[in-house]
Amino acid sequence: MVKTAWVTDSTAFLDEELRNHPDIYTIPLTILLDGEEFSDGIDLTPAQLFERLKHQKNPPKTSQPSVGAFQTLYNQLAKEYDQVVAVLLSEKLSGTVSSSEQAAKLVEIPVTTFNSKILTYPMSALLKKGLELQEAGHSLESIMKKLETIRDTNETYVLVGSLEQLHRGGRMSGLQFFLGSMLNVKPIISIVDGALTVKEKVRSEKKAKEKILDYFRTSYEKSQLKEVYILYGLHVAPAAAWKVELEEQFPELKVICCPLGAVIGVHAGENTLGISWHNGL
Repeated sequence: MVKTAWVTDSTAFLDEELRNHPDIYTIPLTILLDGEEFSDGIDLTPAQLFERLKHQKNPPKTSQPSVGAFQTLYNQLAKEYDQVVAVLLSEKLSGTVSSSEQAAKLVEIPVTTFNSKILTYPMSALLKKGLELQEAGHSLESIMKKLETIRDTNETYVLVGSLEQLHRGGRMSGLQFFLGSMLNVKPIISIVDGALTVKEKVRSEKKAKEKILDYFRTSYEKSQLKEVYILYGLHVAPAAAWKVELEEQFPELKVICCPLGAVIGVHAGENTLGISWHNGL
């Protein structure tokens, strides 16, 4: 049997099952705060990040793992494995996919880089599915085709905690930022084909959450969803409240709450709250 190493990046949320899996490896993104460099998930927690942001002199920045970092990891894995599959965050949100693809050309071990077109736990869910299919004896080609099919059914809707941080990080246009911040509009941000877009603009967070719940209900009734992911910046209480609400309305649904992590927090803000699901999973 071909021995496969699975690689993901630090924006993925690894639950206990994934953290303890012997064939999963994580490569960190980098966060720059006033000239100091931090490795995501290693020496900077989301709580520490948001505390630092209150006193920042310059806009925080993030950067993808370097080609060299991927090359080093892949060379190390080549000593124990026959191939590598890298499941990474959307290439339209980061250059991480590109770094992996460039590194793959510099190493002997075969590397398959998969653009998840998403981030955090929805990306982890794809990773879990890949492992499940591998354990069931599927070929790498069939696994990748299945993951692509599931990936392309994803729906993600987010209420961003800080439009200013999203704007300063280059993830939102000036006009969209103006509409949201100056006119007291709460935009519902969706991820479409791996990129951020404004799905709808509403007047309050309450109405925005009602809209998102309508989107979810429509998908649930159509696809009979088994699980959904609630994503949050720093504060778990709003996510937990939404979890209870979903469980009351959809008792057979598995609702998973997970933090977005420090890298995503740099751009989205501590009060961010979102929901995501794969219609094809």
